Amino acid sequence: MNQVATNTQKHSPVFDINAIRADFPALQQQVSGHDLVYLDNGASTQKPQAVIDTIKQYYERDNSNIHRGIHTLSQRATDQFEAARVTVQQFINAPSDAQIIFTAGTTESINLVAQSYVRSFLKAGDEVIVSMMEHHSNIVPWQILEQQIGIKLVVAPINEQGEFLFDEFKALLNENTKFVSITQLSNALGTITPIKDIIDAAHAAGAKVMVDGAQAIAHAEVDVQALDCDFYAFSGHKIFAPTGVGVLYGKRELLDAMPPYQGGGDMIKEVSFSGTTYNEVPHKFEAGTPNIAGVIGLAAGLNYVSNIGIANIAAHEQELLQYGTEKLLEIDGLHIVGTAANKASILSFKIDGVHASDLGTLLDHQGVAIRVGHHCAMPVMHFFGLDAIARASLAFYNSKQDIDALVAAIKKAVAMLK
Repeated sequence: MNQVATNTQKHSPVFDINAIRADFPALQQQVSGHDLVYLDNGASTQKPQAVIDTIKQYYERDNSNIHRGIHTLSQRATDQFEAARVTVQQFINAPSDAQIIFTAGTTESINLVAQSYVRSFLKAGDEVIVSMMEHHSNIVPWQILEQQIGIKLVVAPINEQGEFLFDEFKALLNENTKFVSITQLSNALGTITPIKDIIDAAHAAGAKVMVDGAQAIAHAEVDVQALDCDFYAFSGHKIFAPTGVGVLYGKRELLDAMPPYQGGGDMIKEVSFSGTTYNEVPHKFEAGTPNIAGVIGLAAGLNYVSNIGIANIAAHEQELLQYGTEKLLEIDGLHIVGTAANKASILSFKIDGVHASDLGTLLDHQGVAIRVGHHCAMPVMHFFGLDAIARASLAFYNSKQDIDALVAAIKKAVAMLK
């Protein structure tokens, strides 16, 4: 396995929004007779032609199972699959590609850690800390472990702006705190958490830390060595790659100590009815035939983002976020939910007298795609006293014209509903 990685993200001198949009076939269509305005990137991003072509080529030319074949197609597929592991390693600056585990997505990555690491090494009474703003995928696995082995789930609070209260979090740390699992970027609020400070404080208390990077991976540079996190999880479909593929990064000593999450082909060295010898990481955690095309497509998506440059993406999105915030607040009765001083990519809002579901339907009739509901974050909805909100989530292919179209569609919808 490759032991040396450098961050290969490039910084393009020119951010050409029109050229970028032309790379995404899905953005070139009309919905209900209107040019599509796609603002549901927090749920899933569109795919550039480079990713689509990569997947198509795999199925047309290289389709075969990996690792177990000596014929040419299997070798080609294996080479691409393992090259993708190196691409991920470099993208997040992991020390070794052996520390990159391919999963079905962030949800499976978190469940893998919950059922393999936490279930194996924590005991009844040990505490796992999450925050109020977590996605259900970073809540329910820990509740399952409460029932299975008796751990205690502790919730770090937020304030009315949706900001993570770091001092209150530190006060929760104690000798029973064994694990912390926190989002880097809230999918419902856009809040950027002080993740490095969280990791350092948790380590000082003797706890291990998992970072849910599902939302952050497409909007900020991620360096797992600089963060010093113990685990980092993200999904391909949040970063312009296919659905059904994700990543778990873990520190090598932890991955080596963890038992397999699932049993099957490829995660073994030798099997007999008297016992089984498990494979080494990363293969120990990749039982069965993986999403080969998805993994290869993930590498294509990461390369596409790297060529644009995360710094360029973040700068463009911050400009859009500021512009969108100003324009939305000009609408009578509209209130933005999640006003943290440090936030990214998410514009969640409610409108007096208008239900989010009705708004979303009427916006769709005008070709504007947003997300409405609880956003798999019911606890944070309850915190704000809401059952549903509307969310416009941004990507680097969005423009100020998209924001203008959103605002115009909202005004038209509100006039129809009131």
